[in-house]
Amino acid sequence: MQRTLLLIPHEIAGIPVFGIGWLLLAILAALALRLLLAKLQGGQPQGTGVVETLLRESPIWLLLSGIVWYVLPRVELTNVDGEPVGMAIRGYGVMLLLAVGSAVWLAAYRAKRQGFDPEIIYSVAPWVFAGGIIGARTFYVLQYRKDFISNTWQETVLKMLDFTGGGLVVYGSFIGGILAGSIYLHRKKLPWLKFGDVIVPCMFLGVFIGRLGCVMNGCCYGGRCEDNQFALKFPPNSPVWREQLDSGELLGFAYDPDTRLITRITPGGLADRAGNIKVNQRIEVDHPTDDFRPLATASRDIPAEDARTGVVATIGGRRYVWSPNDLPETALPVFAAQILSSVSSLLLCLALCLIPAMRFREGTVMMLGFASYAILRFVLELVRVDESGQFGTDFSISQWVSICVLTGSLIGLGFIYSRAQTARPIPSPELNR
Repeated sequence: MQRTLLLIPHEIAGIPVFGIGWLLLAILAALALRLLLAKLQGGQPQGTGVVETLLRESPIWLLLSGIVWYVLPRVELTNVDGEPVGMAIRGYGVMLLLAVGSAVWLAAYRAKRQGFDPEIIYSVAPWVFAGGIIGARTFYVLQYRKDFISNTWQETVLKMLDFTGGGLVVYGSFIGGILAGSIYLHRKKLPWLKFGDVIVPCMFLGVFIGRLGCVMNGCCYGGRCEDNQFALKFPPNSPVWREQLDSGELLGFAYDPDTRLITRITPGGLADRAGNIKVNQRIEVDHPTDDFRPLATASRDIPAEDARTGVVATIGGRRYVWSPNDLPETALPVFAAQILSSVSSLLLCLALCLIPAMRFREGTVMMLGFASYAILRFVLELVRVDESGQFGTDFSISQWVSICVLTGSLIGLGFIYSRAQTARPIPSPELNR
């Protein structure tokens, strides 16, 4: 796990990087150079004057300045005292960008081989990317909506928009990206099914890289397993760590969440070594809670998310405290669900790319891709534990969506092969219209 690849410091030479500081100064310098260039080109036939350039480009410069001045200082990481320490460049975000870039490159390559102008891919990519991000985040926010409610609407909105550390759902990205791409294709009068055959395999290349970002972020993890070559161990403060801490498993016991009675003591664990914790004793609160006293000595140069707390639990009327040094150095091993998803997505991408699409009806590759991923995702959910059952069943929301996607894909295949086949020329779209 490598959640933060780089931490851009809050200050350089005593001057803030964000807000009214170095980055805003860099934008103003770039604007000055742009206007100087416009002035030098003003006397040329193809040149434009300073005023015309400023009027035309001012919305972009104002938007960039507003983001640097107002938005970025509010998403900086802070230390345990609430003081800003810098801007995190997340591994998840970097892998997300690599995933998008790789998928677009492969789509352009496939488009050229199947008779499309590759420029179409570069034109539709911003639509698909924007729709995918919006759909992925919307799906996640709706699924975990209780986690985003804050004291003020500003805090709630900022939490919803802060997706660089994770919180994107693959199915949501598929839905949003397909809807946005379909709008573009409809406007340009392009063949939807044929285009789907080109781009859908590339989406799974994006999933392959994106899931590696999940490993770096520590999300989308699998259930507990024995420590072997298929297991992963995550560091303190990771999502797995927090879950195992709340359940008591990291402390060496298990308890019934309804009755709060301890049901099992792990031999040799922290609870066992405490000496007085027994089966059938009651935890006085819902779960073990953080002991924040160690934060008083935590370094002020690191983000609060990296500072370690202790744990306190009242069991059987007695208070137990474990310091950060008492706690395990890593979470207990869990199944490497992210890597399984990554590898299976790559294999699916390769399989779909090897299908000779020209020998099948338009839309076949797309529907086979959706159906195959639905099956893979349904099986993957059997080893993931980060989503609870929905609608009174043990099926997670992703499994229910998988059932719907598989059903829709089979219906789509039936529709494709039940209608009369007609050859459609590929139009040359007016991309600049």
